[in-house]
Amino acid sequence: MDAEEVKEDSTGSLFSHLMELRNRLLYSVIGILVFFIPAAIFSQELYSLVAAPLMSVLPEGTTMIATEVASPFLTPLKLAFVVAIVFAIPVLLYQLWAFIAPGLYQHEKKMVFPLLFSSTLLFYMGMAFAYLVVFPLVFGFFTKVAPAGVTVMTDIKSYLDFVFSMFIAFGVAFEVPVAVFLLVRGGVIDADKLAKKRPYVVLWAFVAAMLLTPPDVMSQTLLAIPMLILFEIGLFVARYGQKKTGANDSDDDEHYEMTDAEMEQELDNADKDVKSDSKK
Repeated sequence: MDAEEVKEDSTGSLFSHLMELRNRLLYSVIGILVFFIPAAIFSQELYSLVAAPLMSVLPEGTTMIATEVASPFLTPLKLAFVVAIVFAIPVLLYQLWAFIAPGLYQHEKKMVFPLLFSSTLLFYMGMAFAYLVVFPLVFGFFTKVAPAGVTVMTDIKSYLDFVFSMFIAFGVAFEVPVAVFLLVRGGVIDADKLAKKRPYVVLWAFVAAMLLTPPDVMSQTLLAIPMLILFEIGLFVARYGQKKTGANDSDDDEHYEMTDAEMEQELDNADKDVKSDSKK
C-alpha cells in the first residue's frame, strides 16, 4: 500500500467516524424530543410536583412568587427540558456506547452494559433521595429559622435553579461505587490500599458535600453519609472483582506460560517468516 492509498484510507475512516458521530447526535436529539413534548404539555403539573416539598412547609397563606415577567412561562418549560434530558439518559448513554463500541475489546464490551445500567440507576436513586428525604428536611429547616417578621416567599426561578443543583449533586454523589470500581479495576489503586485511606475518604466526603450543597450542616451531612455508605459498597464490589480478575489472570498465566526453548523457537520461526517475505 503506497502513501496515497494510506491517505485515502485514513480520510475515508475519518469521514465515516464523523458520519457515525452525526447519526448518534441526531438519535440523541430525537430521544430528548420524544420526552420533551409530553413534558412540555404537562410542564405546569411537573413544576407543581417539584415545588411540593417547599410548598408543604411554607407558612399558611404564603406562596411562591415570580420576579421576572417571563418566568411563569419559561421556568416550567426549562423544567420540562431538564426532565426530558433526565429521562433520556439511557438513550444518550446507549448512543455513546454505540459510538465507542467498535474500538473496545471484547472483555471491555462485557463491562459496558452493567456499568451503564448501574450508573444510570444510581443517578436516579440520588435524585429520588434528594427529593424524598433531603428536600423536606432542608426546606423545613430553612423556613423555621427565618427571622421574625420575615415572610418566606421564594422566586420560582431561583427555586428551580436550587433544585437542579441539588439533583445534580446527589445524582453525581451516588456514582461513588462506580468510580471506586473503575479505579480498582483500572489498576489506578489497589482495593486494600484504598480501604486503608478511609480517614481521608471521610474528610473528602464532607468537603465534597460542603462544596455541592447549601451552607448548612443538615444537607451536607445528608450528602456525606450516603457517599460514605456507597464508598463501602463500591469497595466491596471492587474487591470481589479484583479477586475474580486475579484468579482468571493466574489461570491464564498457567495455561499460556512458555519455556525458554519454546520462546526461542517462536522467535526463530518469526525470523524465518520475515526473511522469506523479504525475498518475495
